[in-house]
Amino acid sequence: MDPLNLMEALRVIGRADLSLGRIFEGHVNGAALIWWFGTAAQQSRLARSLQAGEVYGVWNTEQPPGVRLVRDHEAAHLVGAKTFASGAGAIDWAIVTAKPENFDHTMVLAAASDASRAEPKLWRVRGMRGTLSGAYDLTGLPAADDWIIGAPGDYAREPRLSAGAWRFMAVQLGGIERVLIALRDSLAAGADTDPVHRARFAEATAECRSAYLWVREAAGRANDPDAEDDAASFVRLGRGVVERAALRCMEAATRCVGTKAFFEDHPLDQACRDLGLYLRQPAPDQAADRAAREFLVRDRWTGDRLW
Repeated sequence: MDPLNLMEALRVIGRADLSLGRIFEGHVNGAALIWWFGTAAQQSRLARSLQAGEVYGVWNTEQPPGVRLVRDHEAAHLVGAKTFASGAGAIDWAIVTAKPENFDHTMVLAAASDASRAEPKLWRVRGMRGTLSGAYDLTGLPAADDWIIGAPGDYAREPRLSAGAWRFMAVQLGGIERVLIALRDSLAAGADTDPVHRARFAEATAECRSAYLWVREAAGRANDPDAEDDAASFVRLGRGVVERAALRCMEAATRCVGTKAFFEDHPLDQACRDLGLYLRQPAPDQAADRAAREFLVRDRWTGDRLW
């Protein structure tokens, strides 16, 4: 799929429902990992699976000692569980990271639809409940060569890992738009003439549009083979842009609407709860710092743009 078309799909789905957007983004990521790193046989299996309507995910988060890939006299298999496993027990397949002895983490394709392995009660959160991101016990699932995707270390290989963050940024953008639409509807319904509210709405609109432009360019750069190194830095910096836009839009919306925004039946309540949680992606400040360090050593123009 063209990256800009994919960006629009992620944005529109995220605007409709951030939990669904999270599942869809994981599905896209899982399929892409197999397409990038899988064997020809694995890619053929993926094509048949997608044609059948099966859903994929990517699970990396875990508690110590983590998921291990064990090879013994019987067969290679997994030991351990993943946490925050989106769609646990509901999606069909998940690419999970597992640690073999004496090797870097390896990707393994694991069956993910066994509800008896899922523990949804651990997902006690105020937002994004629809992702069903509970724990999932992988112990005993096969990890023979035909289930292993790529080589050890491929999952965290740069710049692809960092540049790929543009996809969840696109889903977050949809969540920001949902907040902005709810604010607009609330103000328009009351024929609001307060200039302070209009100023907040104008600022929120500008923030949302700025985030859109950053995400759109990030999608294009991340899928340009000639700009992968620059793309990773751009996406790292863009994560902070999208996060700030989201926080400012939510602040503007709740200040304009007031107490009503926190009632369970108000559109802003779930929109802000979901977006507030989905913003909590790993190490946002460290990503911005790394981007700054990378840009500081680039004293040059890239084509017709600075960085």
